[in-house]
Amino acid sequence: MNPPSEIYNLQVAAAVKKAALPFWRMVALGVLAGMCIAFGACTSSMAAFGVKEYGLARLVAGAVFPVGLILIVLVGAELFTGNNLMAMAWWERKIGVGGLLRNLAVVWLANLAGSVLLAAIVSGSGQWAAGGGALGAYTVKVAAGKAALAPAKAFCSGILCNILVCLAILAAASSKQTVGKIFAIWFPIMAFVLGGFEHSVANMYYIPAGLLANADPALAARAAELGIDASALTVANAARNLLFVTLGNLAGGVLFTAALWGRAQRPVAR
Repeated sequence: MNPPSEIYNLQVAAAVKKAALPFWRMVALGVLAGMCIAFGACTSSMAAFGVKEYGLARLVAGAVFPVGLILIVLVGAELFTGNNLMAMAWWERKIGVGGLLRNLAVVWLANLAGSVLLAAIVSGSGQWAAGGGALGAYTVKVAAGKAALAPAKAFCSGILCNILVCLAILAAASSKQTVGKIFAIWFPIMAFVLGGFEHSVANMYYIPAGLLANADPALAARAAELGIDASALTVANAARNLLFVTLGNLAGGVLFTAALWGRAQRPVAR
């Protein structure tokens, strides 16, 4: 098991490599990460849509969703929220602010592309017809709820989410074995889903998926039949949600995790 000081060193070394990635490799790995998170999102929706009790539905979704980050950590991909930890390498003067911002901006956009791409493929697969269209209606409901979220709530929820995501990545780095990394990731990610916190990359799937489902007349009719109000589900509200959740994720990752944990665990002698 790696001690916290070694986890810190590993994260700084990883950040140096991330900042030096060629542009197209960064894009490709960012698209892959967006797709991985989207896989976690769409499969967790499939698992939870038929569960009536709210807390239990959250627990079921939380038990499935971590597959996305597990894949990213094990196979190697670029995720915006986890890459917030690169700030530690900037403070160590191992990378410049330009390299940090370049990575975060390119990876955010690539995550968006991967998530939207998978939403379009899932839409074409017919998955949302499950349960007589109830899964499609659930997809609309989830997206509408996110689109209607007030900016302050989206921001604070984004902070809480990325504290847990970044801690999951740090915890995974404590283990030298695959099974240890899986369990270290599983429970913090389950906790953020169970808590209902907002993850910008997950929302890059959830909201476009809801927009696509609501554009299908049969699924929109099913959602209306179930009393789901989709009036807030607009592109403008989607953009607003992503803006404030992204800012919250940045605060949670950079200030509340990289700064607090990183400053406390930074080895004295370097």
